[in-house]
Amino acid sequence: MSSTTTASFLADPPVTETVEQLYSADLAGQGYVAHLTRLWAHSPESLHLLGQLLGLAGHVGGIDPRQRQLLVTAAASSMGNSYCSLAFGTKLAAATSDADAATVIAGEPVTTSPGDAALVSWARRVATDPSGTSAADVESLRAAGYDDQQILGLTIYIALRLTFSTVNDALGAAPDLELADRAPAGVRAAVDFGRAPA
Repeated sequence: MSSTTTASFLADPPVTETVEQLYSADLAGQGYVAHLTRLWAHSPESLHLLGQLLGLAGHVGGIDPRQRQLLVTAAASSMGNSYCSLAFGTKLAAATSDADAATVIAGEPVTTSPGDAALVSWARRVATDPSGTSAADVESLRAAGYDDQQILGLTIYIALRLTFSTVNDALGAAPDLELADRAPAGVRAAVDFGRAPA
């Protein structure tokens, strides 16, 4: 793939067969090759293994797609990552509402359900102050119906998503303009932090 723009602080990698498959999947799925794909194309194996670990953690945590959207949106916005906040905030808005997604991004209290509130609160704590969590925080997850194995899975999932966002941020991957253009207005307005779309 040739490009006149820089996807990150790294140059685009040589286009091997594996890299071409990554790019083709992006083009087929969303119509453009994402900045983060061009960054992670330096090590497709790392991206693949991270994806497998995320899938396993989600399974152990017993979380469905909407719950994943809540967790990622809350964690990414809490750490100031604009890329995943836009991407998952847009998915969350489609599953709930623009206003609900903007509430999660803005760090405001979540009132959709006690279960949602517990997940969002836990994701925010793990993202911002993991050593400040308490037994009471874990108890709120139990009260929402999660057993201890699931709570471990939830926490691993959040931590892995934070790893993904950290790599993207540290290496300068800005949100794609296409991603920002497709985001609902409320989500775009709420993401007033992190790297600007480019």
